[in-house]
Amino acid sequence: MEIVQIIITVLLLFLLAIPFGNLIYKIISGKKWIADPVFDRVDGVVYKISGIKSDEDMSWKKYMVSLLLMNGIMCVLLLLVLMFQSYLPLNPNHSGNMSLHLAFNTAASFITNTNLQDYSGEGISYFAQLFLTAFMFIAPATGLAASAAFLRGITATSNVTGEKNGLGNFYTDIVRFTTRLLLPLSIFTSIVISALGVPQTFASNQVITTIEGTKQIVALGPVASLEAIKNLGSNGGGFFAANSAHPFENPNAISNLITIISLGLISTAFVYAFGKLTKNKNQARVLFTVLAAMLIISIGVTYMAELGGNHAFASAGLVNQSGNMEGKEARFGVGESSLFAAATTAYQVGAVNSSHDSLTPIGGMMAMWNMILQTVFGGKGTGFMYVLMYAIFTVFICGLMVGRTPEYLGKKIEGKEIKMVAIGILAHPLFALVPLGVAAIVSSGYGSMSNPSYHGLSQMIYQYLSSSANNGSGFEGIADNTPFWNISTGVVMLLGRYVPVAALLCAAGSLAQKKTIPETTATLRTDKPMFGFTLLFIIIVIGALSFFPALVLGPIAEQLSL
Repeated sequence: MEIVQIIITVLLLFLLAIPFGNLIYKIISGKKWIADPVFDRVDGVVYKISGIKSDEDMSWKKYMVSLLLMNGIMCVLLLLVLMFQSYLPLNPNHSGNMSLHLAFNTAASFITNTNLQDYSGEGISYFAQLFLTAFMFIAPATGLAASAAFLRGITATSNVTGEKNGLGNFYTDIVRFTTRLLLPLSIFTSIVISALGVPQTFASNQVITTIEGTKQIVALGPVASLEAIKNLGSNGGGFFAANSAHPFENPNAISNLITIISLGLISTAFVYAFGKLTKNKNQARVLFTVLAAMLIISIGVTYMAELGGNHAFASAGLVNQSGNMEGKEARFGVGESSLFAAATTAYQVGAVNSSHDSLTPIGGMMAMWNMILQTVFGGKGTGFMYVLMYAIFTVFICGLMVGRTPEYLGKKIEGKEIKMVAIGILAHPLFALVPLGVAAIVSSGYGSMSNPSYHGLSQMIYQYLSSSANNGSGFEGIADNTPFWNISTGVVMLLGRYVPVAALLCAAGSLAQKKTIPETTATLRTDKPMFGFTLLFIIIVIGALSFFPALVLGPIAEQLSL
């Protein structure tokens, strides 16, 4: 029965990606949509108030500067709100101010679409929660805008203004993705999950008497509005510390189904949009097959590992037929928990409906593997940028093998593009493994671990992988609300977000200036299954070469020790 639930969920996700992929295509290309008369009016009001020149076509440099400027100002604003929340309105539970290092970590986390939380969600004011909810729109819209610009550059697709030399307008892109995609979907989803039992209120926490006669504080708040965009926008930050394992965030099987589909809907739809932009659906089919295969394998391995349970039980003479239920909600079981763990790390969301610290070593390693690759569909917009980054690198490798100048989508791939792609590929292991090495040798790093053995190293590996990949889920088990962990992971989140995006936008800007080369018999066909196999091989090999030693010392050693 669990396998049937998993299959139905994945099929629904893939089918729903088709209509939303068509919508994303129209947002990127500026093609007319049936609801444009309404949304154009909304956009016009935003442009008028903010002074945005919606018809301005930006170079990659201006696009990136605009992105950094907006994100930087918003990050500082959030930092101040968190540090002074006790003096601000909508604080019925009298939440205190955050420390500077925790506020920095949280602001960096939410502006980079990571939403790693070193604080308890119940411990901040409603005003701060609403502010964080607003950031859950800004951060994914930024990633979607950057990906739109990247796609325009490599496909030579005209933008909303009809120009072809630039990458579009950052402010126009972020507004269009918000008004046409993120906001309508979030409103609809929040209404549905509110009907399923997710609270949406400004009432203060309630004190109830349990059946044992003891007093218990029940936290409330505007949960549904945060929960909807948390998943749709690849955010993952929970209103409560237990995240989607909490019954007020994820009350039943239907809400769990909606959550999992929300996690991957937009990222999966991007592949379909790519096929429309290139006017070659076979290009999208090849990429979709590769990404779907990686996702299904990840789900399958995670499920089998969790279903097998801990071998230490069997060696102790204990029978455990239900699999590894440690850290899992009984209402979801092994199947839905495994599917959720695989999906949330594949799509770089970070929401969790079980404790990843309690996953089996192989189950935990698969969650890490998804974050290592960042291409199992990946985060909103940025994930598909990384997929195409590997596609360009694959074309380059194949070109070297046959002694021909590589081409992708009719554009020559030359030195500048490959240098930028190399930066994008190397950034992730550099930003994850260097601070991991530091944390492993300084007491302020390893001293926060709850487990001194292989599992303790896995906790640290996971923390930096989650930060660098802008995932946001945690292995937990680390006492991470310390200056060392807050500052180090905050810096990693910022670098992991903006360095690869800048490098890839630079590559796209270069490609946008090149003329399209006619296809010949010597052209490497990137819309054929053989290219898909090669791409899959290169993605896996680069991931293995970069992170395999760390995995050997962590989850693999732990598995062998069982």
